[in-house]
This record gives sequence, C-alpha cells and structure tokens, in this order.
Amino acid sequence: MKTININFNFMKWHKQAIYISSILLVISFISIFVRGINYGIDFNGGTIIELGFESKAPIEEIRDHLKTNNFKQSSVQYFGSKKDILIRMPNIVSENEATLSNTLVEDLNKKYSFSLKRVEYVGAQVGDELRDQGILAALIALFLIMIYIALRFEYRFSVGAILALLHDIFLIIGIFSITQIEFNLSVFAALLAVIGYSLNDTIVVFDRIRENFKASIIENVNTETVTNDSINQTLSRTLITSLTTLLVLFSLILFGGEVLFGFSFALIIGVIIGTYSSIYIASSTLLLMNISVKDVTIEVDEDRP
Repeated sequence: MKTININFNFMKWHKQAIYISSILLVISFISIFVRGINYGIDFNGGTIIELGFESKAPIEEIRDHLKTNNFKQSSVQYFGSKKDILIRMPNIVSENEATLSNTLVEDLNKKYSFSLKRVEYVGAQVGDELRDQGILAALIALFLIMIYIALRFEYRFSVGAILALLHDIFLIIGIFSITQIEFNLSVFAALLAVIGYSLNDTIVVFDRIRENFKASIIENVNTETVTNDSINQTLSRTLITSLTTLLVLFSLILFGGEVLFGFSFALIIGVIIGTYSSIYIASSTLLLMNISVKDVTIEVDEDRP
C-alpha cells in the first residue's frame, strides 16, 4: 500500500498566526466589554413561554399586546416554524413575579386559540448562581488540566495547553458577543465540551513532540523542525476526527431546530478553533518559550528508575 507523506511547513507561519489570534482576541474582548453577552433565561432569570397555533401565529399582534400591557421588555419570535412562537419575559421585581406567565397566557387565550407547549421559569438569584458556579467550574477544570499536563510532560507544555484553551474559550465567547446569539446552559455545556476536545487534540500533538524529542537527542535537530514534523505526523488523525465531528454537528444545526442551534453553533466554532489552536497556539508557545530537546529528554529521564 502506498504511503502518503505529508510535510507542510506549519511552523513557518507560527508568528503570523499568533499576531492574527491576538487581533481576534482583542476584537473579542472589546465586543464582550462593549456589547456584552446575550445571556439567556438560564443565567439572567425570567420566563419562557412556547405557544403553538394551528395556522400562522399573529406575532405582530402579540407584540403589540405585550407593549400595551406592561410587558415592554419581553420579546416574541418564531420558534422552528411560523406556527410556533417563543415569548421571553425578563425578571420583574414584584410579589407576583412567578405568576406573570399565567396572567399573560390567560389574557392571550381570550383573543387567540393556541396550545401551551411549555413554560420555564428561572429566578434571578438562581440565574446568578448558575453563572457563578459555571465560571468557577471552568476555572477549576483549567487549573486541574494545567497540573495534569505539567506532571505528564513539562511545565512549558502546560502553559501552551492552557493558553490554547483560553484562546478557544474567549474567541467563542467573543463570537457569541458579536453575533448576540443567546448564551444559555446548552452553549455553556458546548464550551466545556470544546475544552475537552481541544485539550485531547493538543495532548496528541504534545505526545508526538515529546517522542520525537526523545528520538532526536543524539541528532542536531532544532525545535522548530521537530515540532513541525510532529504536527504533520498527527495531521491525518486530527483532520479525520475534526471532519467526522463537523459532519454530525452540521446535521444538528440543520435539523436540530432552534433548541439545539446555540449548542451546535458553539461546537462547530469550537472544533475549528480548537484544531487551529492545537497547531498554532499550543505548539507555537513551546517555540516562544525556547523549549529544547534537552529540556524534554532530561525531564523524561528523571522519571525513570
């Protein structure tokens, strides 16, 4: 069987890639601080009401009804089809806050014929707790990942892995801030999944770099060459994994409906950015920190009895 040798010079562009990533991160931070994140009901608190009509929903009439009945901050949109609508009501500080959805449904039921599909209510305090606990969980995960990689490889590998993960996280959040797509619990779950996916891809590359460093101890091979060879050797595995994952995610985003859109969108972006960061952020960090064959092989030899 014929073997195809892949030999792209990825590291030739590693400095340019870092400049591009830095610019994208700056844009993301500016958007996050200026535009903010469009938090969903899960984090902001409030009520979601889904209504189903037999024919096209009178969405403009319902919007006018909300404006004239002190629900001005509420939003109405089609959900999946022209027959279904989703009403989002933000938290309103009042004694009957939890019963506002019942009042609204009763008022609408007097004018229109529809079926009530679901009502979800999240208090403001619960939303704040979910957001804070989610951020804490992500920070703990990053800390434990850094310790694991430092113990398994060398501390500079852990720095590269964490920088790649932070790069992925902030770019995804920045894209959600720019597009103002709703950021809810399912999107946060996708973000954690991206951390695992990107880390796994990075560790595969790092493991090959370490093995090639060990094999090059008696040869006069520079770090850039070893890193580039390692990326090329793992490239087929990376592309196959990424493409098969993307096929599933594109199916979800096309046929999964509005409920799975944010989740699927975040994972698609995460897979693409995670593959890129494993090559150009994690590996480039090793070059910038001047890691050498001697550093890695000494670290490995010290672990041997």
